[in-house]
Amino acid sequence: MRTTINLWRQRLDEVPEEAWADPAVEALILADTGIVSLPARIGTLRRLRVLDLGHNALTAVPEELGALDALDFLYLHDNRLTALPHSLGRLTGLRYLNVGENPLRALPESVGDLTALLELRAQGCGLTALPGSLRRLVHLRELHLRDNALTAVPDALRALPRLRHLDLRGNRIATLPDWIAGLPSLEKLDLRWTDVDPDAPLLAGLSARGCFVLA
Repeated sequence: MRTTINLWRQRLDEVPEEAWADPAVEALILADTGIVSLPARIGTLRRLRVLDLGHNALTAVPEELGALDALDFLYLHDNRLTALPHSLGRLTGLRYLNVGENPLRALPESVGDLTALLELRAQGCGLTALPGSLRRLVHLRELHLRDNALTAVPDALRALPRLRHLDLRGNRIATLPDWIAGLPSLEKLDLRWTDVDPDAPLLAGLSARGCFVLA
């Protein structure tokens, strides 16, 4: 029995039969293989804890992904995804999700059902807003939103008591809401390449309490 199937950087046209050989596999690494589609049978690998599909040419992910209820880590970054499956919200044990560098423009409301999530990376996705459901991610520690099209800090973030690291680099934000100073766990706030005034009193207050601010 193989607990890991690692096909990283092997040039593939499609997911090989090898990937389906052991239904008890716990980690499937298909990063940087050139695959353009993910078969619905991905939902049969019910013991998967790690699924890495980063750096490929995927344009869609099947709804069957939601059957992987043991999944801890999901890497979908650097593909060509324009939407995420609604079933993503069924992955309620997921701790890490990277959907960065995809032309998504929006995250589904079902992302708010990922209540065990500790880290969310959605950099370079063309996002103009975040779903209000993100306020339910009360265990979230890191949120990476670099290089999107946000014009304001999403209001849902005010409900995240454990948020430590917030990366807003390269967005179109000019002002900060007062509530950001009240995020109790915030340790690092990255505002580089935004229009926020680096001398704003709110930022000085954050720095004074020990938050590392980059602006």
